[in-house]
Amino acid sequence: MGTDSTRTGSVKNLHLIIGSSIVIPAGLCYGLAPDWAFGITDTSPTLHSVLKAVMGLYVAFALFWIVGIVKSNYWEPATWSSLLFMWGLVFGRIVAWILMGMPAPIFVLGIVGEFVLGLYAALQLRTYSSSKL
Repeated sequence: MGTDSTRTGSVKNLHLIIGSSIVIPAGLCYGLAPDWAFGITDTSPTLHSVLKAVMGLYVAFALFWIVGIVKSNYWEPATWSSLLFMWGLVFGRIVAWILMGMPAPIFVLGIVGEFVLGLYAALQLRTYSSSKL
């Protein structure tokens, strides 16, 4: 069994652990297997470039969250970036839903998951941050 500080660290970092373990595979799907993961069959170089850029952003943010787990002085910026990343996705998906209609079920699930992870990050900031939210 770990010490109390190990357990506190695990609880404090849980949103970053969950977020990075979901966002890295999702990003890789956008960039490497959009047809398999999302049914995207457009083969234009422009769309593939956009999807590779999305992959890069997803992986870069997730790696920053991992840095926030490992190096405590990066925890707060990593948590803020997680909150903004998740709620930015929620905002974009809701705008797309309003303008384009109901998305595929995986993206509806994404909206819920992203909102919850963003909320969890906000609660973590409120609980553990030196500058309270």
